Amino acid sequence: MFSIVRKAVLSIIAFLLISGASFAADSIVIKGSTTVLPVAQGTLEAFMKANPGVQMSLSGGGSGEGIKALIDKTTDIATSSREIKDKEIELAKSKGVKPVAHVVAYDAIIPVVHPKNKVQNLTIDQLGQIYQGKITNWKEVGGDDLKIVVISRDSSSGTFESWDHFVMKKAKVTPKAQMLASNGALVTAVSKNKYAIAYLGIGYVNKSVKPLQVNGITASLQTAMSKAYPFSRELYMYTDGEPHGSIAKYIAFVKSAEGQKIVAREGFVPLMDAKKVSGRGKK
Repeated sequence: MFSIVRKAVLSIIAFLLISGASFAADSIVIKGSTTVLPVAQGTLEAFMKANPGVQMSLSGGGSGEGIKALIDKTTDIATSSREIKDKEIELAKSKGVKPVAHVVAYDAIIPVVHPKNKVQNLTIDQLGQIYQGKITNWKEVGGDDLKIVVISRDSSSGTFESWDHFVMKKAKVTPKAQMLASNGALVTAVSKNKYAIAYLGIGYVNKSVKPLQVNGITASLQTAMSKAYPFSRELYMYTDGEPHGSIAKYIAFVKSAEGQKIVAREGFVPLMDAKKVSGRGKK
């Protein structure tokens, strides 16, 4: 009798363990870039609707925070608006984590000003001088006699690092700059300050701010992917190794035609458009 009960208990424990593993496999945590956030949010909602057994959570915090969470094994997917750094890869390896990149969309970083600012275009050099604090008045670049208020993303942001790569070239951002934690915060700040300048991912540009040309080139889906627009970049989701189960299914959904429609709806450049522009999608 004891033997029978013991076997029954062990069977129940085994079942619970298997069930627990199954539930764990169907729980996906996503963390990282605020630029990628709209894409992740939109695809997450559609994926969960089609897969009601999968539980998903999403948070921002910046690309650096997302990659840190992946390395610390506290997220399943890290979203990032920049490539992972060599030092992050080495740290990941030391903790038994193998980051694998999945390009899910394309983006353009766009300098924006208040809609009443009459400046239309800035060169890369002018942008660099503004953000270093060397150009401090809009009249120096063809605008009104108004002091420039410099607004930037904080240093944990992948967008900040992309701006550093494209514009700053390792020069320091002026200490007078306002450092904000999200694209949404930058939009709000610029829309309320006619002296301000900031930079955003293309998906965050709306009518409350005015996008500027860079070197005479307007950012668009076409110019971003042809690289005619100088501040173009990839948007990533990183996993620990090649994904499996629900995580692999979700990544595949993001890259699918349905997922890429959500990318386009959120104002970013879908992978399909990239193939058309480059010619890779032609039969």
